[in-house]
Amino acid sequence: MQLFNKLVTIGLAAALALPFAAHAESTLDVVKKRGQVICGVNVGLGGFSLPDSQGKWKGLDVDMCAAVAAAVLGDSTKTKFVPLSAQQRFLALQSGEIDMLVRNSTITLERDASLGIQYAGVNFYDGQGFMVAKKAGVKKLAELAGATICVAQGTTHEFNMAGYFRSRNLTIKPVVYESQDLMYQAFFGGRCDAMTQDSSALASALATRGMQADYEILPELISKEPLGPFTRRGDDQWLTVVRWSLFAMLEAEEKDVTQANVDEQLKSNDPLIKRLLGVTAGNGKALGLDEKWAYNIIKQVGNYGESFERNVGMGSPLKLQRGINALWTKGGLMYPLPLR
Repeated sequence: MQLFNKLVTIGLAAALALPFAAHAESTLDVVKKRGQVICGVNVGLGGFSLPDSQGKWKGLDVDMCAAVAAAVLGDSTKTKFVPLSAQQRFLALQSGEIDMLVRNSTITLERDASLGIQYAGVNFYDGQGFMVAKKAGVKKLAELAGATICVAQGTTHEFNMAGYFRSRNLTIKPVVYESQDLMYQAFFGGRCDAMTQDSSALASALATRGMQADYEILPELISKEPLGPFTRRGDDQWLTVVRWSLFAMLEAEEKDVTQANVDEQLKSNDPLIKRLLGVTAGNGKALGLDEKWAYNIIKQVGNYGESFERNVGMGSPLKLQRGINALWTKGGLMYPLPLR
């Protein structure tokens, strides 16, 4: 049944991609006419996409969407957020329900090559981890042999977990749930011995519930989970805008251009900063945007480091270290391509 569902999904993706390929109007044109960017996000993941008490969405993924709105429309608030489950997310993008998907989704070969979608970059490098109750005394993954482990359906985590333990001749008992909320309820209710998800999502689950004293995330990671925004395949102009909006945030951090000093930096003699901020024209025209597209991102949303810090970094409840999400100049993997 799982194989059949998988084939149906791939077939539907291919069918849905055909009308778009034949459609002359790009998403960029649609967004400009509509005056709003529609983004698919997680149904609720603190640090990445979660509405606050006033209903305003906040998080690293939310900032990515806001950056695109600032670049295209000159206003980061001209956004609409559509919460999507793991099973819904790709179909929503394929069908045109959303303009872009930025929902802590792992970039994989199958998704990039078979679903009629394409990734625009990586806005967070992650890895799959495991959470256990501290009172269980588990310190290594090998100690989970024979354990029941909660996992969400429709994610890469099911496959990764099965392969990891099978290759080590260790038996586990997966307990699969249709949504992450049901998975959280089951695990914190004592239904499973452990729970697996992206390590950042596990940290978010603990932070938003204030349960760090009772649970811990084991130090071992079993996979690479590069997370990033997706657009529809064949929508090249829109893909380019989303991709370079991310790179503009990274370039701004690399050049120490922040929300606080961006106006002062308009006077910089650095040719790269002048190009970034549109003082030297060219980038905006190439993208089909106003020359101040990147300036608007930085002024209204901030650079990547600022977004990371307030949403998932030490200034947030998650308190995640930058680690491999640091700039390449500081030992990380974040490397903006040349904005010229």
